[in-house]
Amino acid sequence: MPQKSLQELVDYARTHSPFYAQAYKDVPRTISHITQLPVVDQAAFWEANRWPENSLLTGPLTDAGVYKTGGTTGAPKFSPWTRGEHADAVTAFGAGMVRAGLKPGHRVANLMASGELYSGMLFMEHGLHASPVENVRFPVGSATPDDAIAELIANFQIQVLIGEPMKLSAVAECVVKRGQDAGSVELVLFAGDLMFDDLRPILARAFPKATVSSIGLASVDAGLVAAPVPGSDVRVHEEFANRTLVEIVDDETGEPITVAGVPGRLIVTNLFRTLMPIIRYPVGDRAEWVDVERRHFRLVGRSIEGARVGVIAMPTEDIRAALIAADPEHHMTGMQMVQRRWDGRDGLILRLGYTTERPPAELTARLIDAVHAARPDYPSYVADGMIHELVIEWVPRGELVTNPRTGKLRQVLDERPPA
Repeated sequence: MPQKSLQELVDYARTHSPFYAQAYKDVPRTISHITQLPVVDQAAFWEANRWPENSLLTGPLTDAGVYKTGGTTGAPKFSPWTRGEHADAVTAFGAGMVRAGLKPGHRVANLMASGELYSGMLFMEHGLHASPVENVRFPVGSATPDDAIAELIANFQIQVLIGEPMKLSAVAECVVKRGQDAGSVELVLFAGDLMFDDLRPILARAFPKATVSSIGLASVDAGLVAAPVPGSDVRVHEEFANRTLVEIVDDETGEPITVAGVPGRLIVTNLFRTLMPIIRYPVGDRAEWVDVERRHFRLVGRSIEGARVGVIAMPTEDIRAALIAADPEHHMTGMQMVQRRWDGRDGLILRLGYTTERPPAELTARLIDAVHAARPDYPSYVADGMIHELVIEWVPRGELVTNPRTGKLRQVLDERPPA
């Protein structure tokens, strides 16, 4: 379906959606720049998107598909797409798969989640159908046992795997434990979550000939966000030309960031989605520009993820980077922060996954030292009796807690009692 200009999109939204009419009541009728529009208040957005009384949508549900999102945090949210919107989105995504490395005739195992209105499996399957190159599709699903997937890889010489990073790493671990030769796998495409560096070693062991790439950035609520950019940095993406407008804004001021290397909140405007308009919508990720002119940006983490122990902020990306640097032999294959409170003080457990033998005790001590070096206030507050000592807990990778519906790793578990 044809894109709309920003002016057309705003006019349509404020005319047909009570939510946007209220949000734009003080916005000029003529829009000269996107910053004249407020960034969407997500709480108000989803309050308006209730059922059956809905004040967000621009029209009735007469020809649409409805997906549900819950992710790793928050209550599920329902997101409708018209037939044309969905077709446009999967066509763009299918083209992005080719940029990511999909080749004519590739045999592709789709390991994304399905059921319960989840979009992952369906969206990828439609994207493969819409791809400009021929391909052979195996709609496997994330609920299929890892051993069965390993057998499928061997029997059909699967060349491409598509999945959420934790499912891909589970299959890789299974392949390694079986001593299986999975040299047929040429391409590993991930979606649904960031591909953290601590998962890369197990993928390389299982699929030594494979290139790892993002399949693109999208979500059920925001829709299309960005396409993969070929290269060694799998976190670099670019906005979909003529389909999305991507901004990075300052965390505090909300002002647009226009220089490279400065992280902020990722904001997207979808130029073809009109049933549920997405205009200056916070994606939930933090990013930084790599090349402003070419609209290339790098994802640097989730906006909301990290733990706070007492007054000490523990961002997941910073802590993970410190651990990886102190683990050159790649024992760690996943990290999860667990916040607990006992004896009147907060404490933090770093739950780390491993795939073969339990790591040695000296590594645990080295990792704690690395975290203390990255956050020197932490041991000081421990010494003052303000918080508990940092704890590292090793578990088999499969015991890291994931979202039961999507399989995504839950980066932070807050197990503290209510105040």
